[in-house]
Amino acid sequence: MIFWAIPKSAAAMMRGEIDASGQERSERQYYHQYAGQDAGRRYDPGMTPEDYGDAADFFSDLFGRRNHSGGGGARQEFHARGHDLRYHLDVDFMDAVRGAKRSVTMPDSKDIAISIPPCVSDGQTLRLRGKGAPGFGKGPPGDALVTIGIRPHPIFTRDEDDIEMELPITLDEAVLGSKVDVPTISGAVSMSIPKGASSGRRLRLKGKGVARTTGKAGDQYVRLKIVLPDKIDSTLEDLAKRWRDHSDFDPREDLRRKT
Repeated sequence: MIFWAIPKSAAAMMRGEIDASGQERSERQYYHQYAGQDAGRRYDPGMTPEDYGDAADFFSDLFGRRNHSGGGGARQEFHARGHDLRYHLDVDFMDAVRGAKRSVTMPDSKDIAISIPPCVSDGQTLRLRGKGAPGFGKGPPGDALVTIGIRPHPIFTRDEDDIEMELPITLDEAVLGSKVDVPTISGAVSMSIPKGASSGRRLRLKGKGVARTTGKAGDQYVRLKIVLPDKIDSTLEDLAKRWRDHSDFDPREDLRRKT
């Protein structure tokens, strides 16, 4: 499992944020988080975790000196919420579809448990409250924002809640029709291939896509691909010759009409 901090510029490209229950959130930014930074880093959270202790001491000293200069006599403490920290986590395709729990090690060597909600999308962000940088003074810690990256699957691709795949079939299955087993994200199911099916035909398995927490699931679309054996035997070759001799079928006729 890959887990690392990502640059702030990349964080700005994230498509959205969700909490552990899968609800989408929009990230809030506050001007006072950035206004005190140098002009070149005004909108960059900027500091590493090692910087926070020194910063807290700096603000405490600063506010203390201001208070003393005002004649109040008492030292004023500075408290502020810690910065949010951003990370990236790559997960397997099936973990993103079904949901999973993962234990990962943060840059400060602390292990934290992450619940990946079902149906999480590539580029979405999980907010782990209180797992960010420590606060200043008595301020609360920030949050950890974990952006999810989804590894590709060797068979399936995903379009929102729908799953798509390509299914190889034999010539006889395409000509005569057949029932075949088809893999889905929830296990193999039987599907009927209609008689005379061509390569590229798209069949639907209703409700076999990604299931939302609401209970509604997408569909799985199966694109047929006729595959011939690497070595053509004499029986198949003779059959093809006899069919060619008496057939006037032209699959490219429509192309010529359109050009």
